[in-house]
Amino acid sequence: MTGTKTYEVAPSAARLTGSLRDIGYDFPTAIADLVDNAVTANASRVNVYTHFEPNGSYVLISDDGDGMSERDLIEALRFGTRRSYETNELGRFGLGLKTGTFSQCRRLTVVTRTTPKRPTFHVMTLDLNRIARSDRWDITAGESSPAIERAKDLLRESPGTVVIWEDLDRVLPERYAESGWGRRRLRSLAGKTADHLAMVFHRFIAGDVTGRGEVVICVDDEKLRPWDPFAPEEPERTVLQEHLFEIETVNGSSEVRFRGVVLPARDRFSSVEEFERMSGPLKWNRQQGLYIYRADRLVQHGGWSSLRGIDEHTKLARGAIDFDTDLDESFQINVAKMSVDLPPALRQMLERPVQELCVLADDAYRRSANSGGRPDPATKNSKASETALRDVGIALKAALIQDRSLAEFRGALDTLRTRHPELAKQLDL
Repeated sequence: MTGTKTYEVAPSAARLTGSLRDIGYDFPTAIADLVDNAVTANASRVNVYTHFEPNGSYVLISDDGDGMSERDLIEALRFGTRRSYETNELGRFGLGLKTGTFSQCRRLTVVTRTTPKRPTFHVMTLDLNRIARSDRWDITAGESSPAIERAKDLLRESPGTVVIWEDLDRVLPERYAESGWGRRRLRSLAGKTADHLAMVFHRFIAGDVTGRGEVVICVDDEKLRPWDPFAPEEPERTVLQEHLFEIETVNGSSEVRFRGVVLPARDRFSSVEEFERMSGPLKWNRQQGLYIYRADRLVQHGGWSSLRGIDEHTKLARGAIDFDTDLDESFQINVAKMSVDLPPALRQMLERPVQELCVLADDAYRRSANSGGRPDPATKNSKASETALRDVGIALKAALIQDRSLAEFRGALDTLRTRHPELAKQLDL
């Protein structure tokens, strides 16, 4: 009998690192992946710095977390680190530090220290230009540059880690690396990153995550104010009852939580400025929908995940879905933590609470329009009688949702649907 042979077929380092540069990151989401690492390392403060200099620009992401030993740093720079992740850690595949970085630049350096009493730095660099020449998975220690010296200065007083991006070929293409356009672009990206981090990590910034204090996040020395999509300070918002759903996994089951919130219409917000701020980066229509949190970190911000379509009348509706990391496979979380798919079982269970949320949002929108708020662009050309009937129907449905004790009234509506189907249709029942 002939024995089998085993061959190790190692991938080409140059080819694979090149292909991993294009897996869906943009500048803000790449930075967010590095903030995940800082939060996991117990950081209480994270700073993002952008520095423009002709042909020498760089980005720093510093934290005051636990720092890393030399051995841990080498492992962190491995593509697909072998370390295991605990439940509800923000990491997932062991790729984010590298793939997030190389989606934007060609040279990654990490400066870190763990010892509180004496500043012993570990400095290691992963350079795509070097890998392209050698086709080896090489990292180098002890490199020097102005950015590395600045990173060491940031760690003089306490342990922590600084990630450095240099050779920003995807951020500042060579022909713009010296121009005023390049300076403006880097400034613009910093602003977009601030908005993104304030949204994605709003629970951490606000200190709303169980078991840990506030996390201060700054972009170019500007402290971020959390952008909570559910406007908890607004007294006129409507918070619906929380729903708990059990989702089966290979190891048993895990819980998913859903809670809907109807935000106030413009005329009921505490101020016009706050109404505009809560419209979010994508503005009201595109910010309606589901906000999905993985271990308190936002991974989807708006949209209805194909449960329904975007509608002007439901733009005040927002729903929070929370799941833990043991459901990562069920939600098909991707490497960049930028997209999720609702499990089929959960999709079915969400249909009714999402419908109820949208009915209440529609009612709030129409009541605002009818009381002198912003005109309803979707119905301004409709006949007044048809619009009035539809408003009555939506108001009836909203009343039934908010007061579930109206059993006799529900029965009367069922009779109306049977005896007068056309009227029920006009009432949108």
